[in-house]
Parts: sequence; C-alpha cells; structure tokens
Amino acid sequence: MDDPAEWVCPLPLRDYPSVVLGHGGGGLLSAELIEHIFLPAFGNPALDALGDAAVLTPPPGRLAFTTDSFVVRPLFFPGGSIGDLAVNGSVNDLAMRGARPLWLSAGFILEEGLPLRSLGAIVARMASAARAAGVQIVTGDTKVVERGHGDGLYINTAGIGVVPPGIEIGPDRARPGDIILVSGTIGDHGMAVMSVREGLEFDSPIESDCRPLAGLVQALLDRVPGAVRVLRDPTRGGVAAVLHEIAAKSGVGIDLSEPAVPVSEPVRSACELLGLDPLHVANEGKLVAIVARERAEEALAVLREHPAGGPAAAIIAVVTDQHPGRLVARTAIGASRVIAPALGEQLPRIC
Repeated sequence: MDDPAEWVCPLPLRDYPSVVLGHGGGGLLSAELIEHIFLPAFGNPALDALGDAAVLTPPPGRLAFTTDSFVVRPLFFPGGSIGDLAVNGSVNDLAMRGARPLWLSAGFILEEGLPLRSLGAIVARMASAARAAGVQIVTGDTKVVERGHGDGLYINTAGIGVVPPGIEIGPDRARPGDIILVSGTIGDHGMAVMSVREGLEFDSPIESDCRPLAGLVQALLDRVPGAVRVLRDPTRGGVAAVLHEIAAKSGVGIDLSEPAVPVSEPVRSACELLGLDPLHVANEGKLVAIVARERAEEALAVLREHPAGGPAAAIIAVVTDQHPGRLVARTAIGASRVIAPALGEQLPRIC
C-alpha cells in the first residue's frame, strides 16, 4: 500500500507523513515501520520470525554470496526505482556466476523527511521485483540519518544463491577464439536516469532495462551446457568496463565490432547530444556472455528467444591472443581504435 491513509495501523505512525529520527530509534516508531511497511511487503517465514539473523537451509551446491549498495538519484526513473535496482542488481550478480538466487537482505538508510508515501512505493516495488526474480528478502535493517545527509534513501543488499554442480563461470575463463554476445540494446538504464535527473526530453522516451536475468542465464546453461565461459552484467562503466576486466583477468585481447553493438536510436541520439559513448553507459538488465565458438549461434538463439533477452541480442566481439589486456574496436569505416578504460564514471549515481 503506497498511501499512508490506507495503512491499517494505530497511532503514532499515521501521524507522521515523513520519516523522522524516531523511526530509527529502535522504539515504537521503528517497530511500527517494520510491522506496517516492511513485513506486509516482504513477509515470509524466515523474516516473520524477526530474529537477529535469518536461519536458512540451502539446497546442495556451492554458495554464491554478493553485496551491493544503491544510491541512485532520482529514486524513481522511467522503467524502475531504487527498489527495483536493489533487488535486480543483487539477483543478477548471483546469476552471473551461474547461481540460482535464493535470499536477499535489505538495509535501508532513510533520510529524515523522506515521505512515507515514497518509502511505501519503493518497498512495494522491491517486493514485486523479488517475486518476479523468485527470491525472498529474509532479513534487514533500518537506520535514519539527519535531514540533508542521505539523498532520501540508500539501500544496501546482500544476496545468497546456490551454484549447481558442474557450473564453472568466471571472468578468468575466456579463451582465444571464444565469441562474445550481448543480450540486447545497451545504455538504456544510464540514459533513462540521466534524462530524468537533467530534465532532458527526447522524441522517443528512454526507459531503464532494469530486470532480473537469472531465468535467462538458466536458459543458456540448459541449452548450451559447458559452453558458457563468462557472464557479466555491464552496470557501472558499461560494456567497455566489463570487457576490459575480462581481458585483464583472462590475459586475452578482445576485438570488438562497433557496428554490431546494438544501441537503440533514442539512446544513440541522446549519447551523441551529450557527448557520451554508449559502450561506457550503464545497464541494469543486460548481460555479456562469452561462449565457445562452436556453440555461439545456439547461445544467440537463446538470448533472442527469451523474454529477458530479445531480437536485439547480438554477437559483438571475439576473444583473441593478440594485444592481451586490450579492447580494440573495429569502426563502421573499417578503422581500428583502442578503447581505453574510463578514468571515472561518465554518469554518476546511476545505481
């Protein structure tokens, strides 16, 4: 329930339309915030126990564990919110190691003055994203900081998943001859956030690609077993940053075909207007996959057929034993250029 007037709760929670310092004090206000905002949205047996820690029973396999923090501004943007990001970002990090995501924690740093209506909407979107991703939010924490010290809301998450036997995926496993694919158009998330933050309007709206990718990863592992070497979600720093990291970790070079990289026309136009390279712009619902050459076409078919991929999925690069550690792009006119790692973020605060 996004509207405080609809909450079924006693005073004093409904007397406060915005977060106050008392909501982080561990007393009645804190308890009612948990009882009437977080538990109805996230409720499950592990969380409902309200212990100091969630007690969980993992299925057989190796555990994958990740953590992330989300400080995006604004809190809501076309196609998502900080709540969607907090869930999908952690779920996708687990999926990139071949893990089945199971559980999340959520820590909320609330700024004094944050409207409770906004908090309720974000929590509702987190709950919806968790259901879509098939994970449970099983433990959490809430703190409140003074007005002017928190940009409204920060969220920290940690995620646990299980890697099935026989799955070996990591950034150091790329080999010369392997093929590199991307699951769809790039740069959508970064430009969606930028358009709202800077008040930019384009002829065609740009929406974030924020979505869970575990189902897409599972489809890849099912259809091309043993062929997937590396999976990465190109968030901060975009596709270029991910390819640089893989080249360095695996000790290989990467030859990229710039014309093959899928970029929507609205994103391409926005990047040209702002002087940005789409290869460096963040994504939140795309993956980069490196697969054995002989299974590349099958992998591409999986990416194009799955709802979390689509027809824009493409083969964009090849792994080489030349120029190890470097990313070299072939341009539309047939020239080559070295794509250097970015010195800093082009788009701050996009996740």
